Amino acid sequence: MSKFMKLLMRIKAMSKDMRFDELRKVLETYGYKMYSPSKGSSHRTFRKKGKPPITIPENDPVKRVYVIMVKEAVEEIERGE
Repeated sequence: MSKFMKLLMRIKAMSKDMRFDELRKVLETYGYKMYSPSKGSSHRTFRKKGKPPITIPENDPVKRVYVIMVKEAVEEIERGE
């Protein structure tokens, strides 16, 4: 099993120790682009045409609510919505 598939499994299992870079990798693989604010905020916004933006703070570990947001976005894309 590839590292990426293992990462997806951890997201779907709602792992409590997810890192920002892991979520970023998944979102970028699914076509999201990361945007950083112009001023010193630690939050990054991921955008994809036709999808609502996802904003995640660049902290490790990432809180569960942000993992849920990424999980829902991935599942929506996999269903073809």
